[in-house]
Amino acid sequence: MMMNTIGKILTLTTFGESHGPAMGGVLDGVPAGVDIDLDELQRFVDRRRTGQTTGSSTRAEQDRVEVLSGIWQGKTLGTPIGFIIRNTDARSADYDEIARCYRPNHADYTWQAKYGIRDPRGGGRASARETVARVVAGGIAIQALARLEITVEASFSPVDPAELERVAKDGDTLGGIISCVVKGVPAGLGEPVFGKLHAQLAAAMMSIPSVHGFEYGDGFGMTDKRGSEVMDRFVKHDDGSIGTVTNHSGGIQGGISNGEDITMRLAFKPVPTLMRPVPAIDGEGNPVTLQPRGRHDVWVLPRALPIVEAMAALVILDNYLIKKTNEL
Repeated sequence: MMMNTIGKILTLTTFGESHGPAMGGVLDGVPAGVDIDLDELQRFVDRRRTGQTTGSSTRAEQDRVEVLSGIWQGKTLGTPIGFIIRNTDARSADYDEIARCYRPNHADYTWQAKYGIRDPRGGGRASARETVARVVAGGIAIQALARLEITVEASFSPVDPAELERVAKDGDTLGGIISCVVKGVPAGLGEPVFGKLHAQLAAAMMSIPSVHGFEYGDGFGMTDKRGSEVMDRFVKHDDGSIGTVTNHSGGIQGGISNGEDITMRLAFKPVPTLMRPVPAIDGEGNPVTLQPRGRHDVWVLPRALPIVEAMAALVILDNYLIKKTNEL
């Protein structure tokens, strides 16, 4: 059973392989009457495109979003929103050698072990190319959240361009950390016990290729502190609302949002594909040396920002809709 769907009320099912005809998805559960600016949506998707930052892959996909259903005259219909993004610059011949080998730190071996078959062209469905569909759906969710005055913003610490050039020249890659802040979330989102909001966010973020770590609030930074040092004391504001003086817990307590900013950080491993000879094994377990071919990122963090924002938006909007079902 493949898990290609995320969400409970707001659900996204994605489909497509890296070198297939198209990537796409079906986003269901968006309420009717939500204004969707398709030009703004395309600009959001464009942030993920290759060739815009140093260290990005040279695969020149245009990533034009084609909405097939669910939006009419700029408004959602309340019906499933179907969309595709056509693959127009695939070079499958670059992966002929990979079809017979298992690359280090890739899903080649594990997919073969699970299914007995795999699409080696660009990694097939295990490729980060799959995330373009998430960004389309997340871009729609972001516009819906704007109606509720909820915003999502991700950022990263930049890398010295000279260092990035040195890494690329060495045929090597880099990783890094992305931070994300969700502002304007009301108190009360999240479903204990096994549907805690931070657990849902963690699952969504850990599903992004190359993400190997997740924390919310102060996360691992609280492990060497005393309880008194990380206590978020409640106060009543002048407008009568309840809030906390500090936000060590990252806007989530007991698995439920408390009305403060939701903060999280994601650790991205270095891109696994190196543009230099690497040791591998073939399907029979014999040692081989893979020669570099294809077009690959040296560093993905700039392109990953809209992916992180998209996944956060999908989780938050889904939980907002779930909360509405608890109200008369």
